[in-house]
Amino acid sequence: MLEWPEAGSSASGQIDGPAGDLQLDIDMPKDEPRGIAVVCHPHPQQGGTKDNKVVFMMARAAVMAGLAAVRFNFRGVGSSQGSYDAGVGEVDDAAAVRDWALEASGLPLVALSGFSFGSAVALRLAERDAPPRLVTVGFPSAYFDGALPRPSSDWLAVFGDADDVIDVDTSIAAVRELEPAVDVQILEGAGHFLHGRLTDLRKRVVAHLNESN
Repeated sequence: MLEWPEAGSSASGQIDGPAGDLQLDIDMPKDEPRGIAVVCHPHPQQGGTKDNKVVFMMARAAVMAGLAAVRFNFRGVGSSQGSYDAGVGEVDDAAAVRDWALEASGLPLVALSGFSFGSAVALRLAERDAPPRLVTVGFPSAYFDGALPRPSSDWLAVFGDADDVIDVDTSIAAVRELEPAVDVQILEGAGHFLHGRLTDLRKRVVAHLNESN
């Protein structure tokens, strides 16, 4: 099974998950990390994996902010065992990854993050046990019935205003209604997958993760 890597290195492997093995990638900063960021990928039934370009850039931003970045495949994706569970079991997957990383590293959890479907999973997990920071990209409010949860985390929500995958106007409005206020940042002209805007995303995520708690 997977062992926690040294600073300046990376590791890939399997851990025990609630529906079988889960496939993980860990990327470490060159110096000893100050904590962990877990990154959740987009919809498993729409080609989402831990290697999605937005997910990869979010992990890279975490490393640049001095964090160990943990990407993983939800159940039924890649070599992760199990089958799609409509976002319910996927929250348990993310919790298992978080718990394993905390125990294996001895580091604190600094951030939960996710893209699209993964951002909804990250919010669900943050609702259970709020981390210091939460980062959502392309968050689809349609995954939630009624009012959105508002964990105590410092929350950065990034949207492309030309997103044609989610109902972006409704999602932005729903997040902007929350109290305390969420840091909503709009990438003008950007679509759901932020083509040509990933460097901009990286800078915004690094800045958020580097803020003092």
